[in-house]
Amino acid sequence: MSAARGPAAIEVTDLTVAYGEKPVLWDVDVEIPQGTLTAVVGPNGAGKTTLIRAILGLVEPAAGRTLVLGSAYEANRRRVGYVPQRGSVDWDFPTDVLDVVLMGRYGHLGWLRRPGRADREAALDALRRVEMEAFAHRQISQLSGGQQQRVFLARALVQDADLYLMDEPFQGVDATTERAIVELLRELRSRGKTIVAVHHDLQTVPEYFDRVVLLNVRLVASGTVEEAFTEEALRKTYGGRSALFGPDGR
Repeated sequence: MSAARGPAAIEVTDLTVAYGEKPVLWDVDVEIPQGTLTAVVGPNGAGKTTLIRAILGLVEPAAGRTLVLGSAYEANRRRVGYVPQRGSVDWDFPTDVLDVVLMGRYGHLGWLRRPGRADREAALDALRRVEMEAFAHRQISQLSGGQQQRVFLARALVQDADLYLMDEPFQGVDATTERAIVELLRELRSRGKTIVAVHHDLQTVPEYFDRVVLLNVRLVASGTVEEAFTEEALRKTYGGRSALFGPDGR
């Protein structure tokens, strides 16, 4: 660990998670430094979402431990923002965009205090940053997929977290929204924030991220994109071929 940056943003040690008798993650060790932008990649069923959920304490590991910013997640939960998969959210819930974003303030307020003017201003500012301020009073069910994803990003932003965990933030969004999200993530990194995102498009990993975790139940490789995102590691991750390298190596 770098003394200048303090503890790692995420430290996963000997992590094993099983659903029933089937291991989903097996003996995984990962360390992610603060102030970095990391992609978690691997085939379907590789355990990518489970890794995020284990870091957040949403699944019980069979073995191992996870630390967030040097401590157990519960001790630092206010410093962590989470953007779940869009498909895991009930978008028919009767609430508007501003209320969804204000939910990101509850960690600061506690559940008994109502959001005040400063919280509403922070929520509107977050919506401005994702170009959704004009939709503040729109029902979330009336938004497109890309707009819904922007709202969830705004909810994470309003937490003013140090670590952001994002499960497929580019899923189902158009090219314009994807570029806006990338710029936002880069801005967060420039302010010393750490972002870890489950990502599927191998072609854009070198452009969007500076670190990568390659996972297929077991850890295949982890490090900077230059170190870890190699043809050999991709072949091991994707069982001999990948979406980036064909079977003939091209």
